[in-house]
Amino acid sequence: MPPRSDEPRRDPTGSRRGSARDAKPVDGEPRTGEPGIGGISGARAYTPRGRTVREERGTPTRGQGAEQRRTPRSTRSGDPFRPALQVLDGGRAAARSGRRDAPAAGRGGVVRTVVPRTTRGPGGDEPPPRRRTTPRAPRRTDRPAARRPSRKPRRPPKLADSRLRLRLGTVLALTLFAVIGIRLIFLQAVDAPAYAGGGVTDRTRTVELPAPRGAIYDSTGAPLARSVEARYVYADPTKVEDSAGTAKALSPLLGIPVSKLMELMRPRKLENGIASTFAYLARGVEIPTAKRVQALELPGIGVHRDERRDVPGGDLAANLIGFTSQDMDGLEGLEARYDDVLAGQDGKRVYEAGLGDLGAPIPGGYSRTTPAKPGSSLSLTIVRDLQFRTQQILSAGMAKVPGGTGAAVIMEIPSGAVLAQASNPTYDAAKPLPSDPVAREDAATSFVVDPGSVHKAITYGAALQEGVITPDTTFPVANAIKMGDTWFPDTHPADGKRMSIPGMLAYSSNVGAITVADRLGRDRLIDYQKRFGLGKPTGEGMPGEASGRLLPADEWSGSSYGSVPIGHSVDATPLQMTAAYAAIANNGTYVQPHLVKEVIGPDGKRTPAPAPVTRSVLSPQNAAALRTMLEAVTTVDRATGLTAAVPGYRVAGKTGTGWRLVNGKKQPGEVSSFIGMAPAENPRYVISVFVYAPNNGGAAVAGPAFRDMMQFTLRHYRVPPSAAGSAPKFVVYPR
Repeated sequence: MPPRSDEPRRDPTGSRRGSARDAKPVDGEPRTGEPGIGGISGARAYTPRGRTVREERGTPTRGQGAEQRRTPRSTRSGDPFRPALQVLDGGRAAARSGRRDAPAAGRGGVVRTVVPRTTRGPGGDEPPPRRRTTPRAPRRTDRPAARRPSRKPRRPPKLADSRLRLRLGTVLALTLFAVIGIRLIFLQAVDAPAYAGGGVTDRTRTVELPAPRGAIYDSTGAPLARSVEARYVYADPTKVEDSAGTAKALSPLLGIPVSKLMELMRPRKLENGIASTFAYLARGVEIPTAKRVQALELPGIGVHRDERRDVPGGDLAANLIGFTSQDMDGLEGLEARYDDVLAGQDGKRVYEAGLGDLGAPIPGGYSRTTPAKPGSSLSLTIVRDLQFRTQQILSAGMAKVPGGTGAAVIMEIPSGAVLAQASNPTYDAAKPLPSDPVAREDAATSFVVDPGSVHKAITYGAALQEGVITPDTTFPVANAIKMGDTWFPDTHPADGKRMSIPGMLAYSSNVGAITVADRLGRDRLIDYQKRFGLGKPTGEGMPGEASGRLLPADEWSGSSYGSVPIGHSVDATPLQMTAAYAAIANNGTYVQPHLVKEVIGPDGKRTPAPAPVTRSVLSPQNAAALRTMLEAVTTVDRATGLTAAVPGYRVAGKTGTGWRLVNGKKQPGEVSSFIGMAPAENPRYVISVFVYAPNNGGAAVAGPAFRDMMQFTLRHYRVPPSAAGSAPKFVVYPR
């Protein structure tokens, strides 16, 4: 719709209708110059309340300055359309006319007044409008132009930034979803097993899967100790109905007294106050016996899978092997020393089962099995047949010495492997509990003695190596020698005759050995004692091996210069002295004795044991010279070692008589010993025999026992006899 023109509309005669300016006077009288009231344009000057703008503001009409202002009610027009037209026009025309007619001084707005309409003529025709003939009075210039009051528009309230709120809301929503997502991931991936197993725990059963313990084999692969499947019998005291009747039925099968069984089945409470539902009645029960127990169907009595340590040889190498507890934990011997190698890791089976009569595994239910990891096995250097014969010979000899203790060691040259290591008394490793703890000790590594004259080989070997003597050295030997405040006599008096070194060894001359050691000197003697392996454990592999003790130089007294060279004031074990003689047999090279040959893994992989420690002690020439001189002990007439000679073989060795020490205290009786090697020209084996006899008489056992052991060993390995006539001829008293 086009905008309404501000120009007043004209009537058919061409005059502007409703214009008060050019209206003709009524009754021939001219108008006073005031605008009329009857035109449409005049309606624009009305406010919505039916008053003119000038009346609204209380401004008098032009030409009627002294005339009283009209009230709102008296200024209303009889034209009903004037207010509506003014509203439709929006007051623009009135505003424009108001601006033209507004007073100049200090008025806040523009208003127009409407003069009363002129009456119509008698004919009822409206007279034609008249034009103004006189010019309009000029606008006063002394008054400022009317202007609207300057109002500062009210500032709208500051609204929040919608973009910031949108971003903040988006970030919060994403953070919330991220936290929820991460938590869901943890629940599904990390915590899922815990939640899934929470309800399963109450209806699962756990069955232990024992890991077989590794076996112990001899060097040929024959088992010395192994684990076999067995059963254990247990009782649930809360379900046993008749403890007396149950004990009577089980006693003959388990071999346990009725009173002990009743005590085991007696109801008892745990520390938390809950009644105990489990008690072992027997462990390691053989499977046929366990089946007979099950056949009784006794209330509260059950049978379950177990493991039992089987020792086929009984007491064969028992002091070496040791034994285990009923829980397959190593307690003594190699079982204890290598428990971490032999013991496996038990497995278990966890499955979902019903209750009561439906206690069987639920098909398709929860089930998880952790397989058991068997332990590794040990392969020893021990030879079962040789060990058996050595123990047999030693046991027969010790039967002549009541209350005595014996030890025997067989070492292989040049490897240093221990082929047999026997102790007496011994015990049955399959049934260790009734035995005496002393009988379970390995005498070769725990039997500390004053070695006696077997130590003289170390004294002469050090003197040879240091050039103090030669194989041809001779010097007068008195019947006794005093060192400090102590006299040291000879058992074979030389009466001051000149004696050879082989003769001094053959007759075990104390005076000759002390004289040689005095030339050698204290410090050099101590040094060679250490080189030969005395004063510290050999590291053979047995637990609790004694170290022995050497007398420090600052503790030597005057008598020590006489006692130490002949093997007194020295603490050593049979194994240490055997290793020292093995160095002489091995061309002067000391080789650490060892028992373990290799470790066999569960998968059959074999891992050799660490190489033994070796070191040079004597030169090969001096070692060979010393071996030759030691042959005099078993060949010279009236020599101390004649009973140790092996027919057909050259034997080099030495006898000894010492004392047994317990906590540093000398015990009654004597320790007789013989250590030798054969064949002397090229030694293959070294054997030592130590016999402690509280009432003496050990010498009658040691020599013959050595002979029998060496003879069996040489024949077992089919060592050819020595060449006829190859044995040297010794002169004890050269001229």
